[in-house]
Amino acid sequence: MELWEMNQEEGQPAVTRDRRDFLKVCTMAAAAVGLSGAVAEQMAEAAAKGLKPSVIWLHFQECTGCTESLLRTSHPDLAELILSLVSLDYHETLFAAAGHQAEAALKKAMVDNAGKYVLVIEGAIPEKEGGIYCKIGGRTAVEIVNEVAAKAGAIIAIGSCASWGGIPSADPNPTGATGAPMILKGKTVVTIPGCPANPHNLLGVVLQYAVLGTLPKLDDKGRPLFAYGRTIHEHCPRRAHFDAGRFVQKFGDEAHRQGFCLYKTGCKGPATHANCSTLHFAEVIDAWPIGIGHPCFGCTEQTLAFRKPLHDTVDIDRPTPPDTYAPIKSPQGNVGAVATGTLGLIAGALLGAGYMASKKLGADEEQPTGKEK
Repeated sequence: MELWEMNQEEGQPAVTRDRRDFLKVCTMAAAAVGLSGAVAEQMAEAAAKGLKPSVIWLHFQECTGCTESLLRTSHPDLAELILSLVSLDYHETLFAAAGHQAEAALKKAMVDNAGKYVLVIEGAIPEKEGGIYCKIGGRTAVEIVNEVAAKAGAIIAIGSCASWGGIPSADPNPTGATGAPMILKGKTVVTIPGCPANPHNLLGVVLQYAVLGTLPKLDDKGRPLFAYGRTIHEHCPRRAHFDAGRFVQKFGDEAHRQGFCLYKTGCKGPATHANCSTLHFAEVIDAWPIGIGHPCFGCTEQTLAFRKPLHDTVDIDRPTPPDTYAPIKSPQGNVGAVATGTLGLIAGALLGAGYMASKKLGADEEQPTGKEK
């Protein structure tokens, strides 16, 4: 009633206003992950016809941080996402139902949308001792994920835990925790690592599948290239300081207060593939580690997160120009006596050669050509 009255005051039919607002939601969601305006229009038309993708969301070994990150999106907000863009048919954290009712909802969603639903997996899956370290309704995580994945149209592992094991798999990994791709061998699993993952990256994959029936281009780890195709270092707002050799030496020093590069304090940005530097969290500017003055932890990389010491530096992965960097170990280099002498000999030889060449050119100009009259 309030919406109708508001529209009447503006002289617009409620249906027109609703569609315009909904199209705006679709456009913002598509733009956030690089989809075109045409796709946003298709998305709105599909949703208006009730063609919303069914989403089944499973939880295993995790902290629910990826879901918490999803709860804090505002373009679109969670209500618009669940009620307008997708049909969230099973999600243990957001469900009102519990126990047998929740299990019945899962079975119904699988039957009604067999071969079409999007399976989202959050959390690592323990394999050791038959998977006894994670059970839901008397079944292990391994059993559940294999059953639900068998009839899914698309499978997405959200967060580092689901992508490759995350923090539960850190040494010594007592439960044998691993990621969904390692359990679902032979199946295409889109991985969206991060601790937590940026919810807009998930949204981009789901919307593309819902509207176009396809998945985005993936790298060799199953990560969407639109989000993980480049390193954080390549688009870091502190990159200019790195190129100029201006580094934070320790937390709280003058360089830190001035926002200089955090590489020497252990920033993993040069080896971390993610779009955190261009797509911040919760639509808050600088809401990401480097934005608040802390080095990147490398949470999207299995070889870095929870494995490499926090303040150890990393090699530069896929450097972009300038491809020579200021040293980080010593303020300046030294030129040895031998190098100085060698340089002097080379310079002397070049000067001598130039002098002899100039004399020869002058002599050539003074000689007659034989054609003068």
